[in-house]
Amino acid sequence: WELMKIRILNGGHAVIAYPAGLMDIHFVHEAMENPLVRGFLEKVEAEEIIPAVPPVPGTDLDAYFAKVAERCANPKIGDTVRRLCLDGSNRQPKFIIPTIADRIAQGLSVDGLALESALWCRYCAGVTDSGQVIEANDPNWDQLRDTAQRAKEDPSAWLAMSDIYGATGRDPVFAAAFAEWLNHLWQQGTESALRTYLGR
Repeated sequence: WELMKIRILNGGHAVIAYPAGLMDIHFVHEAMENPLVRGFLEKVEAEEIIPAVPPVPGTDLDAYFAKVAERCANPKIGDTVRRLCLDGSNRQPKFIIPTIADRIAQGLSVDGLALESALWCRYCAGVTDSGQVIEANDPNWDQLRDTAQRAKEDPSAWLAMSDIYGATGRDPVFAAAFAEWLNHLWQQGTESALRTYLGR
């Protein structure tokens, strides 16, 4: 149960958070109204996150995700994208990176999760696609911002944060996908990266 929540719900929040933050979307329900953000969430969950969750007795994982998506899309909740972006240095190692590690160990694709990680890095550089300044949003913000800005030229600088990525950051398949997506984000922006991932 706990693993299901951590990977599908909390991991899903991270998938929504950073593209929405980079595109200046304020509320989570507004992010879910954006077809690229919603499409990104649905594809990453279906292809990479949900398959990495062990079966839960008496629970349909796809139905659980549908409930998560329904809740995120509810404007009455009024949750903010900034809250979902908060404290990535603590959340990513719990909610995203273990799924990447499990998939790497099984020789499975991590393309969508590599894009999620690149979006987090791009967000931590401290400015949205439109040029708006992103205010400090992590206890380690200064270090993250400096590292993210270095990663613009050298993506491996981000994955070298071993306290966050551990051995996963040294995996050549993940590192190559991460670098490709991060370069795309800097050169062409978030919307273009999501369209490319979704084949739109």
